Parts: sequence; C-alpha cells; structure tokens
Amino acid sequence: MNIATIGTGFIVDAILSAISEVDGVKCTTIYSRKRETAEPLADKYGVQTIYTDLNELYADPNVDFIYIASPNSMHYEQAYQALQHGKHVVCEKPFTSTALEAQTLIELARENNLFLFEAISNIHLPNYNKVKEQLSKLGNMRFIQCNYSQYSSKYNQLLAGETPNVFNPEFSGGALMDINIYNLHFVMKMFGSPQTISYTANRHVNGIDTSGVVVLKYPEFIAECVGCKDTSSMNFVLIQGEKGYIQVVGGANGCQEIKVQIGQEPLEIINVQAQSNWLYYEWEAFRNIYNNKDYTKCYELLSHSQSVMNILAEARKDAGIVFAADRV
Repeated sequence: MNIATIGTGFIVDAILSAISEVDGVKCTTIYSRKRETAEPLADKYGVQTIYTDLNELYADPNVDFIYIASPNSMHYEQAYQALQHGKHVVCEKPFTSTALEAQTLIELARENNLFLFEAISNIHLPNYNKVKEQLSKLGNMRFIQCNYSQYSSKYNQLLAGETPNVFNPEFSGGALMDINIYNLHFVMKMFGSPQTISYTANRHVNGIDTSGVVVLKYPEFIAECVGCKDTSSMNFVLIQGEKGYIQVVGGANGCQEIKVQIGQEPLEIINVQAQSNWLYYEWEAFRNIYNNKDYTKCYELLSHSQSVMNILAEARKDAGIVFAADRV
C-alpha cells in the first residue's frame, strides 16, 4: 500500500510517524507547492520522490493511495481529481466542505471501484470500541456531554487582525469543522443520526465560529458537543445512563482511558491502546480494508462520513456560518 501525501503540515508529520509502524503501508511520495517545504519531511522519513505538480503526482503509477491534508476547502477538488485518475484516497477530516461534495466523491469512488476514506482517527481506536461494549451496563441512556477545547495559536493571529486558514470562511474553517467534528463522529458512529440538531456559536466578525455547542436530540437522550478554539478546557466525554456513567478521559479525540461507574460498584478503569500514536489504528484499519478488498466496510464508513457531513451542514446553517463552497 504505497501512499503519497498532499500537504506538509504537522498532521502529515504525525501520519508519517504512525504509518512507519504499520506493516504493509509505505509513503513513497510527498507533494508540496514548494520543494523546500517537503524536503524536511522527505529526509525525516526516507521518502524518495517529491512533486510540485499535482498532475505528475496523479499520474505516478507507483502510488496506490493519495492522502490529502491540504486546507479544508481544497479537499473536494483534490480528492475528485485523484479518484478520476484511478487513485484510492484518504481525505483528512473534515471530509469535504459541504454534504453535496461528500456525496459526489462517494458516488465517484463507487462508480470506479475505488477505496475512499475520511481520516477521522477516533472511531478506529480500540478504546472507542471498548466504550461501545460498556454501554449496556448503563441502562436507559439519558445524557451525553462532550468537550474538546484547545486554545489555538492561530487565534492570536485572528485577534491581531490576520485571517489564518483555520479561521477563514473561504477555507471552510472554524471550530465546528476543525475540532467539534471529533465529538460528532464519536457520538454518531455510536448512536447514528439524531432526530434534531442545533448549533449555538461564538462567531468572529468575519462570520467564522471560534467556539460553540451542538445539541443532538435523540429519542431517549440528548448529546451536547462543545468545541472551542478560543479557550482551553479539561477535555472529556461523559455518557450518562440511569444505572451509571462512562467517562472517557482526554475527550473524544484520543479516548485515552475509560472509567466505568455503575451504581455503588467499584470504579472500573479500561485502557487497551498500546500505541502512543493513536493515528496508527486508523491506518491499520485502512490497510486491512484495502488488503481484504472489503468494499462493504469501506461503504459503511463512507455512509457514516456522509451522515456527519449532513449534520455539519445543518449545524452551520443553524448558526449562520457560510463558506465559499456553499456559494458554488
């Protein structure tokens, strides 16, 4: 499974570190608009080929998968072009800017018998699966709280009058797409799509959300998803049932540890994640699906990604957040 990367940011460094531990996955190519920005990563991970022309990358017969980690607004076009050239694709979260873009990519992948994945790490974590196994102990579900808040260094630039990509509506940025998306994936992969949703956001003068809370209403319970890039917090997930609760230490992103408290029973602590770089697990999953030609599993994941994109679109509409991609 030979992959090429589009992008050279910190997430690409983390991904390359993770896949170096996954048997059968190798990065053979890095794309960047400027060769000098790709060279440090290429040297660090022994990558032999650097492209500064996307068409040359798409035409490389030695590349199986293209991993896209460009600014959010570029995901759709680059993934579309890669699929058209017969490449399998792993697209960094958020999958696309709009629900329609996601639908178009999924249809194109299916038509061409290609694998397409959203790189959302938390739903592939062993501890995430352990949470699902513990749910029956809680009795009737009543409430879920998720908080993933991380003060962004780019927020200082925003306050100084600049517009970094992550806080730019033209680049499909904002707290919902960048950070609260982990909470939505966590809840929706476990419980499916909600009946109704609302999004209340703190918005900058340029219209982007710097923090906010999504409320997902299910038939028997409510899920509250908080995501902030303008403050920090003790990140956590609390899943509350009538018989007890499950606490996910560290929040929905990494699922570092699970604490299960049922009535007056002793507190149970669970951690089955051996890898310190939790990105390892999603690439292990992608490799297994690819090696087994398991299109059914791929399409299940794509259906989930589409559902999340639908909710993201609805949430942005509720909060009045408009991207350039919405106007196309």
